[in-house]
Amino acid sequence: MDAVPLSDAKARFAHLVQAAEAGQVVHISRHGKAVAVLLSEHAYAALQQLETRQAFASAIGRWRLAGRSGCSEDWPLASDPSADQEVASWRDLAPGRTVEL
Repeated sequence: MDAVPLSDAKARFAHLVQAAEAGQVVHISRHGKAVAVLLSEHAYAALQQLETRQAFASAIGRWRLAGRSGCSEDWPLASDPSADQEVASWRDLAPGRTVEL
């Protein structure tokens, strides 16, 4: 759907809401410039969920970078790619205890 002038949107608001409910995205303009978008609740929820996921992934990335830069000697994988062997040596390879059920 093309941009709808604000004056027309006021007069046809119920029709535009129905169009949004049907899945159309309605762009509203003022003096020829886009100023608002009308979309369904379902589409809005999907956008909110996407934004939340992106914010969460970004926060994890910042946390990882902060951990690596703040303590490089405590973070062997950040300073030396061959440190996998050192990290593997930290693991206890002894068998666990026997449990009788």
